Amino acid sequence: MKLYNTIKDLCLCPSVSGREEKIRDMLRELIKPFCDECATDNLGNLIAVKKGRGTENSKRIMLCAHMDEIGFLVNFIEDSGMLRVAPVGGISLPAAAFTRVVSEKGVKGAIVPEDKVKAADYKAQAFYIDIGAKDKKQAETKVAIGDFFVAAPSLEKLMGNRICGRPLDDRVGCAVVLGIAEALADVQLDHDIYYVFSVQEEVGCRGSQTAAFRVQPDIALCFDVTATGDTLGASPMACGLGGGAAIKIKDSSVICDEEITKALCRAAKENKIKHQKEVLLFGGTDTSSMQLAGAGAAAGAISIPTRYIHSGVEMCDLGDVQCCIDLGAEFIKSI
Repeated sequence: MKLYNTIKDLCLCPSVSGREEKIRDMLRELIKPFCDECATDNLGNLIAVKKGRGTENSKRIMLCAHMDEIGFLVNFIEDSGMLRVAPVGGISLPAAAFTRVVSEKGVKGAIVPEDKVKAADYKAQAFYIDIGAKDKKQAETKVAIGDFFVAAPSLEKLMGNRICGRPLDDRVGCAVVLGIAEALADVQLDHDIYYVFSVQEEVGCRGSQTAAFRVQPDIALCFDVTATGDTLGASPMACGLGGGAAIKIKDSSVICDEEITKALCRAAKENKIKHQKEVLLFGGTDTSSMQLAGAGAAAGAISIPTRYIHSGVEMCDLGDVQCCIDLGAEFIKSI
């Protein structure tokens, strides 16, 4: 129940890419008890540090989950009071059509396509947000050019351990990093652990790159959602809900460090943690930017299997989330 409540609290705090202040404040308060220091860098990343004993072989280990989400940017207000918007991040227009949205100022509305536009012809420029204003003048009392909107957040428990809502991408990853920090809070480690909650992942993995350049990690682990192959009509893929933590081998942006991948599999087997292997044929995460920042890092990823990513009904299994926490903690202790 604690894990579910943490994920729900994080989900219900909107934070589109470039506007992560509110979720960063929440995460700062949640991570504080488990770290020695906490800071925000120039781009807005939250970096919390648990200091190690500082032995001769000490390493810098960076654990990263992004705290931003996809959304919409107001770029024009029609005379009718309707809001023209531009996508922020990888928006699925069919999934976005006819859904409720909310702005960073709390203004509520609905995003819809123009009349007579068929789903097969959906384009971003054919979409608008209706906030119920009678004209432009009334709309401008609540909304300005440059305001951000996100799909209305929600989270519900389904059967068994399954939960459904948004934005599980990547609040669930943030919850995993928090869980690892709590698990390691009283553990004496040789290494310095950097818990990073990054900004602007959805628009190009920007925050993690600058954070990794600052931290200069020897080892970097990313925690993000991944697709599954267990839905009707899905492309063949080994990952599925209930299969445990997904250890990434590659996606379209990264080939994970072989030794890190082997060490994750070994930690999972030795500690009897349910796990599966992830080979994603599309997409990318902060793993790639951390791997290449500065002089580079040995990078890997523990992913949370999630159905219907970038929709209003993202779905994952709390058992898998807990497996990701357990694996992350045991991997750190094994280094």
